[in-house]
Amino acid sequence: MNHKIFILTFLFSTILSAVDSEINTSSGTSSSYVSSGVLNWDDIPYAKPPIGDLRWKAPKEITNSDNVLLPKDDNFCVQRPSGMGGSEGEGYFSGTEDCLYLDIKAPKNSFERQLPVMFWIHGGGNTSGLKDLYDFSKMVKRHDVVVVSINYRLGPFGWFTHPAIQDLQNGLDKTSNFGTLDIIQALKWVQSNISLFGGDPSNVTIFGESAGGHNVLSLLVSKEAKGLFHKAISQSGYTTTIQSNLAFKQDNYSPTSNHTSFSIVEKVLQKKAVKMSQSGLDKKELRKILLDLSAEDFFSHYANRPSYEEIPLLTADGIVIPSMGLSNALSSKEHLNIVPTIAGSNRDEVKLWLGSAEYFVDLKFSPIGKLLGIPKVSLKDEDAFEIFNHYRSSAWKLRGVDGPLRSMKEAGNEILFAYRYDWDDHRRFIVGDFRKLIGAAHATEIPLLTGNNKLVGDYGFLIYPRGPSKRFTSKNMMKFWANFAREGNPGESTNSIKWNAYNDRDKSNFIILDNRANLKMSSDMSSFKSLVRDLHKETDVTELEKCVVLLQMLTFVGDDLYDEHIKSYPGNCVRSESEKFLKDNASFIEY
Repeated sequence: MNHKIFILTFLFSTILSAVDSEINTSSGTSSSYVSSGVLNWDDIPYAKPPIGDLRWKAPKEITNSDNVLLPKDDNFCVQRPSGMGGSEGEGYFSGTEDCLYLDIKAPKNSFERQLPVMFWIHGGGNTSGLKDLYDFSKMVKRHDVVVVSINYRLGPFGWFTHPAIQDLQNGLDKTSNFGTLDIIQALKWVQSNISLFGGDPSNVTIFGESAGGHNVLSLLVSKEAKGLFHKAISQSGYTTTIQSNLAFKQDNYSPTSNHTSFSIVEKVLQKKAVKMSQSGLDKKELRKILLDLSAEDFFSHYANRPSYEEIPLLTADGIVIPSMGLSNALSSKEHLNIVPTIAGSNRDEVKLWLGSAEYFVDLKFSPIGKLLGIPKVSLKDEDAFEIFNHYRSSAWKLRGVDGPLRSMKEAGNEILFAYRYDWDDHRRFIVGDFRKLIGAAHATEIPLLTGNNKLVGDYGFLIYPRGPSKRFTSKNMMKFWANFAREGNPGESTNSIKWNAYNDRDKSNFIILDNRANLKMSSDMSSFKSLVRDLHKETDVTELEKCVVLLQMLTFVGDDLYDEHIKSYPGNCVRSESEKFLKDNASFIEY
């Protein structure tokens, strides 16, 4: 009996110490708790709150380590509320400027070793998203890695160019890429503190999806990030950047012209009934006006953008991002941070957007559906839907995977890997065929990589059925990512399929991430030239629809290549007509 009591007492004290373990970081003292079998530390500040005079400045290091750190209920950065983005709230405003926090997950025995560190950068177009939406507990537990997830400034608080800001500041404060610097500051914090949590500061892998992948690629060319990470994974990333003068003001129409800093400040001055123009105001006076505005008041002038594309862009300011732009810098030996890199995309990247557009999708309610509030989702034109998806998603792969990898190889990086995510074994219900509607869409790989459906909330059971197909794909994605973080090579799958290095001359240059029957090395040597040629031959879309597809292929998720490639299209496309089509058919269905 005494022996049993001793064992129970020992187990209880061990659990209690795990829950109550305190770690003294450079930001203060943080206590852990156990959840899903791993240690968790939540809401550790990695920089001073960027509020007041620190708005639109580089993040500043916290110098007081005596703080007692407590979890925060409201910790995500200012954004428009979105169920898709995971931010709660109503109207146009949600979040806070005091948002520069990170979470850490580690195995319960992490203190005994120095484990690989995986640093997660969330997606959301750099306008939405938050760290709390992603739970990597299963990867941490199964593969003995430490995962760090961060928030970073978004929207016009993260990327903003205006003479009243940059012209009155010095050093890194003169940048337009404040959100990028937030990520870099978090990496600096990791270098100084992660060993306290069992992580190895000399083995840090940055990984992110969508805008997170975009930010991963940007860190690969930023001199400010050099030496702060040792491997990189870009999931559905892209390479769009904008010049500083165009981020401030654009003379001609573009997807971002209505939301440049100039246009936003004009709206601010109009509301405040300031009769003088920006050019006539003293820069110090204008700066004071901007800094005195509450986050909500300022954001109100930005939040009414009508479409996803009209977002702040990484700025090629020559300070944080090379002035030649991200795409060109990836091929530059001078700028590229050469580390082992994985880049990949999803076969059906754009189906989530197409499947929400009234142009493609129809909703009908059966009598029972009306009672339950569940419509039946059907496609108006399945052939057109698939054509739009195929060409736009293929172009995403060219711009976000093939192009960057070829550029990095040109710059001397020989340790490169590519993938395409194809898993689409979704449920088929009376309410809709999710395999057809969603397929291997943008961000759908994340629940398999994390091993949970938190990203899709209550609807996970509709999309991700339990079974051997999902388990196999999820298990191997975790294994590949963890192997890469540990050794710089994703290795082999559980059924001995080796993920070979990328080679643009090889017929086996990327792996298809899919179920057991379809997981394999493959090749897709397509180019914009071949896509443009093949699109012209399609018979199931109108000539105008072809032109619209071309416009989206050549302007989305990368620099504008329209004028360069439209010359090779045999048809007759007028850009303004395609832009009008997109504007007229931009409405989304409400589920």
